[in-house]
Amino acid sequence: MADDESDEEEAPAVELGEGEPVEGAPLARVASRLNWGMAHSEIVDREGDATIRTPDGPQQLAGVMDDVDVPYFESRREFTDAVREVTGTGPIPTADE
Repeated sequence: MADDESDEEEAPAVELGEGEPVEGAPLARVASRLNWGMAHSEIVDREGDATIRTPDGPQQLAGVMDDVDVPYFESRREFTDAVREVTGTGPIPTADE
């Protein structure tokens, strides 16, 4: 049987803000919906209309992929590295910023 402590809801590991949600999906979420290896064109066909979060604000994946010169991605990591090379890395702006 479970004890009383395990029945209580636990606080989230990271405190969430109270502002408006950030537009777009994390790149990792979009990448997790795909199977690897995958051709550049197939990614655009399947997920090109997805909006991803970037340091410059939300962007359509198809637009970002226009600047990626890799024709085939062997792995999720290869894909995310190539996309981040175009979009950059850093904090994602929120509506409050």
